[in-house]
Amino acid sequence: MENLPSIPLWAGIPFALMLGAIAIMPLATPKFWDSNRNKLIVALVLGIPTAIWMLFNNLSTELEHAMMFDYLPFVILLGSLFVITGGIYISGDIESTPRNNTILLAIGAIFASLMGTTGAAMLLIRPLLKINSERKRKTHSVLFFIAIVANAGGLLTPIGDPPLFMLYLRGVPFTWFFNLLPEWAVTNLILLTIYFIWDSMQYKKENPEDIIFDRTNIQPIRVQGSMNFVLLLGVVLSVAIINPLMIPSLGNSDYATLIREVVIIGLAACSLIFTKKEFHKSNDFTWHPILEVAYLFLGIFITMVPVLTYLEVNAANIGINTPVQFYYITGLLSSFLDNTPTAVTFYSLALGLVEHSPQLFAHIPLVGNIPAHYLSAISIGAVFFGSMTYIGNGPNFMVKSIAEQQKIPMPHFFEYMYKFSLLVLLPTFIIVQLLFIH
Repeated sequence: MENLPSIPLWAGIPFALMLGAIAIMPLATPKFWDSNRNKLIVALVLGIPTAIWMLFNNLSTELEHAMMFDYLPFVILLGSLFVITGGIYISGDIESTPRNNTILLAIGAIFASLMGTTGAAMLLIRPLLKINSERKRKTHSVLFFIAIVANAGGLLTPIGDPPLFMLYLRGVPFTWFFNLLPEWAVTNLILLTIYFIWDSMQYKKENPEDIIFDRTNIQPIRVQGSMNFVLLLGVVLSVAIINPLMIPSLGNSDYATLIREVVIIGLAACSLIFTKKEFHKSNDFTWHPILEVAYLFLGIFITMVPVLTYLEVNAANIGINTPVQFYYITGLLSSFLDNTPTAVTFYSLALGLVEHSPQLFAHIPLVGNIPAHYLSAISIGAVFFGSMTYIGNGPNFMVKSIAEQQKIPMPHFFEYMYKFSLLVLLPTFIIVQLLFIH
C-alpha cells in the first residue's frame, strides 16, 4: 500500500456519475437509455478522461490490472454463460400448482450457483411463465424468481454471481464459498416458504375454469440442446482449476491466467457452432443484454480504479470495521448501485484495513488477503441485497423485461421496493444477519 499514490476525493466523481446514470437514467430518459449505443457513449465520456488522468498520476498499473484482469475476465465469463445457457431450450407445460412452482424456484436456486444467476434466470424464466400462462395472478412468481434465482441462489460459487467472481479473481479460493451454505440454505428456505404460502393464497383466487384448463393442457417437459450442460461444466471446471492456486506456474505471469479466458471463449464458441440455431431462436436469444453489460461495466471498471485506490489508502479513517457494518453497508449500496463494483469497493476497504494495521489482524484467518468474517459479510451482503431493487443485479431488469414482453404487469421501481423487497426480502436478510453475522 505504501506504493499507492494519494488520491483526491474528487477523483471518484466519474464513478459516482456512472452509477448515478445506471440508477436514474432508466427512469428519467427510458428511450435514450434503451439504446446500447447511448450506454457506451456515457461509459466512454466518463471513462476516457478518467483513464487519461490515471495515466498522468502514476495509476497506469492499476488501470491495466482493472481492464485486463478484472473487466476482461468478467465480461468473458458472463458472456459465455449467457451464450451457453441460451442454447438450452426447455419446452413443455406442467400444472401450475404452488407445489410445482416452488419446486421450479428451488431448482433455480441450485442452478444459480452452478451456471450463474444470469444463466439460471435466462434458462428458467420462460418455462416459469409458460407453466403459469393459464393463471391470471403471476406477478408475485416473477418477483420471487428475481429474489431467489436471479440473486440469492448464486451464493455458493464464483460462477454464481459476478461479485463473487471478482472476489475469486482477488485470490479467494473457488471452494471457499461453499462455507456460505448455511446462509444460502436458510435464506432460500425462508423465501421458498413465503412464496409457497403466497402462491397458495393466489391460486385459490384463480378462476376455476382457468385451473381446469391448466390441468387438461399438460405437455411433457423436454430439454433440448443438452450438450450445453457439458459446456457449462467445462466453464465451471475452468474457473475452478485454471488459476495460480491450482496451477502454481500460472503465478509466474499475470497474463498466463488469461489462458482460462481463452478456454472459456472456446467453450462458448462450441455452443454457437454446434447448437442448433433453432434453440437459441426459441429462447429469443439476442446479443443486446450482454452488450449492455459490457458497455456499462467498461465505464464502471475504469472509473472505479481511483475509488478503490482511495479506499485502500484511507481505510483506517472511514470507520467501517465490523462484519455487521460491512454486511449492511455493502448491502445498502448493492441495492441502489450494482453489487459487483460494490463488493470490489468494500473488499478494497477491508484490504486497506489489514495493510494499515496488520497487528490487529495477526491472529485472524485471512482469505484472499482480508479477514474471513469480513469476506463473508461482503459476499452475502452483495449477493442477497442485489435483489432489493431492479438495478441491484444485472438479471433483475432482464427478467422484468421478459415478463413485461409477455404482458405480465410488473411493479415500477419504487413499487417493487415498498410492495415486495422491504416487506419480504429485508426482514429475511435481517434474520440472516442475526443468525450468522456478528
